[in-house]
Amino acid sequence: MPSAEEIVRSRSNPLYKRLKELKAHGAGKQLALIEGVRLLEDVRAAGAVIREVAASPRIQRAPGGRALLRELGRQGIVPRWMDDALLSSISELDTSPGVLALAERPRADEARLFEGNPLILVADGIQNPGNLGGLLRTAEAAGATGAYLTTGTADPFSWKALRGSMGSAFRLPSLPVSSLDTAISRLRGRKVMTLAAVARSPLRYDEADLRSPMALLLGGEGAGLPEAVSEAADLRVGIPMLGQVESLNVGVAAGILLFEIARQRRLAR
Repeated sequence: MPSAEEIVRSRSNPLYKRLKELKAHGAGKQLALIEGVRLLEDVRAAGAVIREVAASPRIQRAPGGRALLRELGRQGIVPRWMDDALLSSISELDTSPGVLALAERPRADEARLFEGNPLILVADGIQNPGNLGGLLRTAEAAGATGAYLTTGTADPFSWKALRGSMGSAFRLPSLPVSSLDTAISRLRGRKVMTLAAVARSPLRYDEADLRSPMALLLGGEGAGLPEAVSEAADLRVGIPMLGQVESLNVGVAAGILLFEIARQRRLAR
């Protein structure tokens, strides 16, 4: 346990003020704020560079907390101890997990998106960070090779997006692009087919051949994809629905399509 003298207790402490500022205004384009033992373990396992760690004595009682401290110590990372109430005042959670870290954001190599048989997520104007994080997590689970994120889409390294992705943002390469047209142009330059889900399509998603290099186009939570983009997609498929439901949540629709692509590729192998 740290001694009483080692624990930061003042809101005027430079470390506390810096973390508070980063939380309020974002950690910038180079850094991400990581909260929680599990997420920090995932980020570290993904090879991210951990720049700084603040921890309260609570972490030593948290599941995996002592093991995490040992691993950080092996890397020469010594946490700054902070009073639990002080650290909790920065936390986004109702109960602080007792650890907060600054990690360097990964630099995505665009070539990685097109490795093997590409499966690329294209997110256009998805503003809810939790939704975006969930999409990246689902994409990674389905074997996606990467993502394009257009201007207006949430920051994949914001607090809520990182919690939604559970570390996928650090493992799945994602690149910002200025527009949907730019992303589609790059995809077609690499002979990657574009796929859009539409409300009314004579072609069911499970009847389409989705084994080729493929990019799934996803629009924002409210408006969805622009109609002109949906009409211009190489493949337009429908997801049959019963009852009076007109549409699905973007995350649910993406999960259905991504895992159908994964299923077809698995059977083809």
